[in-house]
Amino acid sequence: MRAHRSLIAVLALIAVLALLAGCGGGVDGTPGASGLRDPYFPEAGNGGYDVMHYDLRLDYEPRTRHLTGTATLTARATRRLSSLNLDLKGLEVERVTVGGAEARWNRAGQELTVRPAEELRQNRTFRLTVRYSGTPRTLTDPDGSEEGWLRTADGALALGEPVGSMAWFPGNHHPSDKATYTISVTVPQGLRAVSNGEPAGQRTRGGRTTWRWRTAEPMASYLATVAIGRYDIARGRTPDGVPLLTVVDPKVAEASREVLAELPRVLDWAQRRFGRYPFSSAGVIVERAEDSGYALETQTRPVFPGAPDTGLLVHELAHQWYGNSVTPKSWRDMWLNEGFATYAEWLWREEHGGETAQQTFDALYEGEYFPDAESGEALWSFPPAEPPDAAHISDVPVYWRGAMVLHKIRQTVGDAGFSALIRGWARTRRHGNADTADFIAFVERRFPERDFGTIWSDWLYGDGKPPRP
Repeated sequence: MRAHRSLIAVLALIAVLALLAGCGGGVDGTPGASGLRDPYFPEAGNGGYDVMHYDLRLDYEPRTRHLTGTATLTARATRRLSSLNLDLKGLEVERVTVGGAEARWNRAGQELTVRPAEELRQNRTFRLTVRYSGTPRTLTDPDGSEEGWLRTADGALALGEPVGSMAWFPGNHHPSDKATYTISVTVPQGLRAVSNGEPAGQRTRGGRTTWRWRTAEPMASYLATVAIGRYDIARGRTPDGVPLLTVVDPKVAEASREVLAELPRVLDWAQRRFGRYPFSSAGVIVERAEDSGYALETQTRPVFPGAPDTGLLVHELAHQWYGNSVTPKSWRDMWLNEGFATYAEWLWREEHGGETAQQTFDALYEGEYFPDAESGEALWSFPPAEPPDAAHISDVPVYWRGAMVLHKIRQTVGDAGFSALIRGWARTRRHGNADTADFIAFVERRFPERDFGTIWSDWLYGDGKPPRP
């Protein structure tokens, strides 16, 4: 009996070793990081690879809210990888392949860990495909707003800032990893499916229509969108030829008509102010107010909850330069998005018969800008470049005090210098990423003879209300 048990033990050990060898497949690289340690969303994104392209093929049934998806990522390994992670919240994973070969995988929270059969060598380009399905979730942000996959009156709307895109496709969901996209969405015939970029064809078969979209310029995943529903779609061009596509829910079409007629003029103004438009097309998506509680600068086609006013249109279009083309390296740098877009509104008003940027700055400083005292006090609650936590990255200081920082720079360098500065920033960082340190260095290199020390210490990073200007 002892000998028999010993033999069984040896055979079991051999089987385990063989299984381990099979599971490892000779892989001796290192696992990719399960997060990029973002200051506010440490689990967002993943290390060890860089996504170059997403090919997303989605099939959605609004009646049952069922989504079937196949995501193919073309990526480059930035180190030797034995495994890598994707961000995916909810949904059921059915199959994963790497380079066409079956890959082992497991789930833990928002992490989908993939173990290729063979090690991924550093600098190797590979394709990873995930087949998945289920009911995509609506996520609640730390600030209480909803993102992810939102159910609408006649379909769905996908909004991703800051991490909602992981609710509808697996990926490297951090703004520092930008990629190009091809998105195909199949829906019941009679509904439209709209996404970023340019239309790349449609086909109806068996009572269902597939809508295909292509984004040729790099895009952070939080800027990807899908809008499914019954829409009025119109096409046009800006004065210098940028294709426009407006997508409007029929319920708000009449209310949106006047402001959307301003779209070519606003984009023309923005190009004169900020430089050449950074993408190959532009437009908007206007949903019903009850379908989305906020506007979002989704790339090439910002989303609005009902008809926007001109100021909000200016704000979201300015983001195409500041936020979408020049994208933050981390969520700590949100003021580089929102401060610039807010200041764009000031510039528009100043040049179109409204109050000057200086008057807006003075009203904010004196506490006379907001209709409620609470917002006026919140303006000084933290420095724009250092929100205290994830729940505050879209708060008043990030927007309005961030714009005040830009106005202080304008006062220091003059109107002509400031105009050249913001155009140069958009041009130099076009389709890339930047953080606050990059912006500070850029300003100081452009104007080495000027002293910006007080602006950085008091207005950008200082606690409380700075001394009177």
